[in-house]
Amino acid sequence: MSKWRLVTRGVDQRLVLGPALFNIFVKLADDTKLCGAMDTLEGRDAVQRDLDRLERWACANLMKFNKAKFKVLHMTWGNPKHNYRLGREWIESSPEDKDLRVLVDRKLNIIWQCALAAQKAKHVLGCITRSMTSRSREGILPLYSALVRPHLEYCVQL
Repeated sequence: MSKWRLVTRGVDQRLVLGPALFNIFVKLADDTKLCGAMDTLEGRDAVQRDLDRLERWACANLMKFNKAKFKVLHMTWGNPKHNYRLGREWIESSPEDKDLRVLVDRKLNIIWQCALAAQKAKHVLGCITRSMTSRSREGILPLYSALVRPHLEYCVQL
């Protein structure tokens, strides 16, 4: 077991930065997005080259992507909907994608996001009303403000 030592200057960076940088690195790698214009064969090939480059980078850094979570979101009406692969596995196409907990479809429509937010808010409100014996305004209003409204107001700017 190591012994305590007096730190005479600053903070021992090895103890603090290592885990913090690892968490940042893992978080950024978890939210990787790749996009490009795929209306021509050159655009499709450029996106495939980028995917190949990502796969080589992951192998060189002894990391693995969760290939089951990879999705292709084909946007616009005239998109030829090319198929792409990561390594040897084909990436499946998806009608929508969730980014930062916002559900977006290929037309950049957020109707489903609004429906999901309303459904979650209704579920939480039901839990509140079933668990509270008093239906007074003083009891319900703070719970509504803290637990229901955030679901309704999340991404309302969209």
